[in-house]
Amino acid sequence: MTRSLVLPLLAVAALAGCGSRTEFARAPELSPVSQSPELVAMQSPGKPAALDPDRPVDGASLWSGERRSLLGTRRAETRGDIVTVVIEIDDEAEFSNTSERSRTASGSLGMPNLFGLPQRLEDRLPDGATLDAAVGYESNSRSEGDGSSRRNEQMTLRVAATVTEILPNGSFAIEGRQEVRMNFELRELVVTGFVRPEDISRRNEVSYDKIAAARISYGGRGRIQEVQQPRWGQQALDTISPF
Repeated sequence: MTRSLVLPLLAVAALAGCGSRTEFARAPELSPVSQSPELVAMQSPGKPAALDPDRPVDGASLWSGERRSLLGTRRAETRGDIVTVVIEIDDEAEFSNTSERSRTASGSLGMPNLFGLPQRLEDRLPDGATLDAAVGYESNSRSEGDGSSRRNEQMTLRVAATVTEILPNGSFAIEGRQEVRMNFELRELVVTGFVRPEDISRRNEVSYDKIAAARISYGGRGRIQEVQQPRWGQQALDTISPF
């Protein structure tokens, strides 16, 4: 086999090897949590509130306001605490537009007197022809447009997020990630945003519509995702092809 044939075959083999984004005959790997922002926030939480020196027994009292006491709050308060994000999206939107336009125009142009030329030319015209209405035109245009779009989205999920930072105004920066692997398919849910402490319920839950700058991502990777996506070569051809 000549060298001119070996190089194209090697290039085709390399492209074939790059066609799949997952490892061969292996399930997609879960993301490691050793350096995740959630774990970092839990390992270095905020400073605990100091006890009142005048009342040292509050730390052992069942009726104090401490979180571990009988009447203490169970809501997230400091960096590293966990809060449950409730995602219940049921949005439906429908738009419809209709437009119509109609236009009609007509006109005529005659030359009964033009330096005496019409009179001289009429003798050469066929019987009944005249230049009194030499030019006539008529136009009629009509256009109609009708467009509509409809969208329906529904999602119900719950994910535990961690308070990764307390902002100067008292709001919480939260981040949560959940991964579920079934056979060779991995489903991933990511939630980030900012929450006010007063929007967290007594059950330590916050609704997604109370999260500012919310970023919610729900997707997957694995065998099904690879089958549904076109190969890199096809995507490149679709990008540069003018047809």
